[in-house]
Parts: sequence; structure tokens; C-alpha cells
Amino acid sequence: MRASLLALALATLATPAAADWQATLDAARGQTVYWNAWGGDARTNAFIAWVGQETERRHGVRVEHVKLTDTAEAVNRVIAEKAAGRTSGGTVDLIWINGPNFLTMKQAGLLHGPFVADLPNAQYLDLSAGSAATTDFTVPTDGLESPWRLAKFVFVHDSARVPEPPLQLAAFPDWAAANPGRMTHPAVSNFMGATFLKQALVELSPDPAALQSAPTDATFASQTAALWDWYDRLRPNLWRQGTTFPENESIQFQLMNDGEVDIAMAFDPAAPAALIEQGLLPDSARVFVPEAGSIGNISFVAIPFNAAHREGAEVVANFLLDPETQARQQDITVLGSFSVLDPARLPETAQAAFAALPAAPALPRLEDLGRTLPEPHPGWMTRIAEEWARRYVK
Repeated sequence: MRASLLALALATLATPAAADWQATLDAARGQTVYWNAWGGDARTNAFIAWVGQETERRHGVRVEHVKLTDTAEAVNRVIAEKAAGRTSGGTVDLIWINGPNFLTMKQAGLLHGPFVADLPNAQYLDLSAGSAATTDFTVPTDGLESPWRLAKFVFVHDSARVPEPPLQLAAFPDWAAANPGRMTHPAVSNFMGATFLKQALVELSPDPAALQSAPTDATFASQTAALWDWYDRLRPNLWRQGTTFPENESIQFQLMNDGEVDIAMAFDPAAPAALIEQGLLPDSARVFVPEAGSIGNISFVAIPFNAAHREGAEVVANFLLDPETQARQQDITVLGSFSVLDPARLPETAQAAFAALPAAPALPRLEDLGRTLPEPHPGWMTRIAEEWARRYVK
């Protein structure tokens, strides 16, 4: 009798959630989700196109990829709509968002939710307090954004030209002096370029714990002094004497493929293996990480408060968390992004699908990636980019 009552109680608890999700699916059918996402990577663009094909086939939800060069473009559009009193029928349904932009939207009340716990596939996430899936650049997500891909900052070297790359950021200026013009970084106005400086800041800061709070004038001055000294020594020996920089990560890899530089950087540890397969990097490209570890985070999607197709956006967010979708995403022949799901929560069939994914010489193992360093508070990235521009852009 007790077991029957327990089963009845569980059924009673489960039914409303299932009914709510079915209502979401019903409302979403026929909607077109305008997913605003960075459009600078061909593999990511192709993956988003596949997501749209599948959500339309399975749920009748189309996806229109609004390709951005900077996430702030979408954020500013939502801000403008709120200022104009447009509280519904907004032009942005879903945003690939991180860090400072998430903080901006959260603080301004521009986000729909919390919604993540209502997604059926959230059962495969570790949503315990403080987990990587619940924190974005030290800011609690509070269910206002849903994870979709794992990111970790890594360096890439041409092992045929540089068999022993520098394994401390502090050693980069000496390596560059011995190999002038053989490395560069994306422009600091680009996310990747700013992350390179953040990685150096975390390693060179006299008190890394101070980076977990928003910078004040005093802490910014004290924590970045060593960073600027380091960069002053590095910059003259960068590609083209540090007077110009590749616009983004893709152009940087093109320089490596053309033999112009020997060290590059990425926020996707599997990217070099995938690019080798596509003939866009030499076979000798390999990943390395600093001995002290490297910055890591999770990429999220968020739904604006006034999204015109909110239900469709939730369906897409849920589809991104499907174990089948995550396994396809991790396949280096497709995208190569490591999964955000907790392996311990996956059924055996899903675990087997991940285990069967193809390997490659340039694909690092998870244990090769070393310690994950926490992202600094979003305020540091903004101020570092501003200070870099003030010092070095004439």
C-alpha cells in the first residue's frame, strides 16, 4: 500500500510538469525562433542550421540564425526595445550569451525566466549550487540562461616548428623575443583577444582572489600592473610588431595554416583537430595549456523578457541539451565542443554514444587540459579591453 501511495504521489508531482511542457510544445509549433548568435565560425553556423532543421522536423519550430559580430548588438536591441516600451513581440528570441552581456541583461531585468529547471533535458545537468552550469563569470545564472557548450581557453602550436612551447604566460615574452613575429592574438575588441589578456591577468595577478569581485580603481591598478609590464615586453615581437591584429580566431588560424605564425589560441579544445580534418590547419597542430591551468566556462543561451517566440526558444534550448544533440556537437567531424552534460546522469545508451565518438591525434583528452581556472568578474574584461585600447590603439 505504501508503495502504491508513493507511486501515486510521484505521478501527481510529475504530471503537471509533463503537461506544462506539452503546452509549451503546442504553443511553439509554427513559431520561428530568431537566434542571435556569433556568426564568425563556419562549423558553429552549420551546427545551428542543423539544430533548426531538427527542431522544425521534430517540433515544427524553425530557427533563423541572426549572425552577430558582437553579442552586444542583440543586447542593445533589447535595451532599445525596453526603452521604447516594447514589452512583447520583441525581435530577439534567443541569444548566445556570456559574462558581461549576461550581467548587463540580468541587472536590467531584460531576461525571461527562470526557465532552465523546466526543460525536460535539464535532468542531465549538474544544477547544484556553485556548479559550472549555474555560474557565468562568477555571476549566478539563477535559471535565466541555459548551457549548451563547454569552453576552455587553450593555446595551439605547430609542433613541427615549436616542439616545446612556453608553458607559463610569464615565459611568452622571452619566447617571442627568440621567435619574433611568430605569434599574435586576435584583436582585444574580439572576445578571444580579451580572453588572452584575462588568461595572462589570472596568472600574473598578485592576488587572483581579488579578480572574483568587480574591479575598483585601486584593485584594477594593483592587479593589472604586472599584466601591462608583461605585455609591453611581448608586444614588439608579435606578428607585424604588434601594430595590427587578426580580427578574430578564424583569421588567426588562417595565419597559422599559411605558416605566418606558430602559436595561436582557441576557446574550444577540439577546434584544432576539427580544423586539421577540414584542411584548415597543418597536421602538426597540437593543443597545449599553461601549467597553472587555463580559464574555462560554459556557453549559455538566454531568452529576452519580451521575446516574441518564447515557447519556441525554450524548445530550442531544450533540444540543445538532448544527449543526442550534445554527442553530435562533441563529434570533431561536426563541431567538436565538449558536452555540458553530467556523464553520471546519462543513461547507458547515451554514455555509449559519447564513448564511440571518433578520436584524433590533435584531440586532447579531458585530463590533458589541466586545471580549470575561474573566469574573473565580468567587470575585469570590460576594463582590460578599455585600458588596452587606451594604451595601444593610436
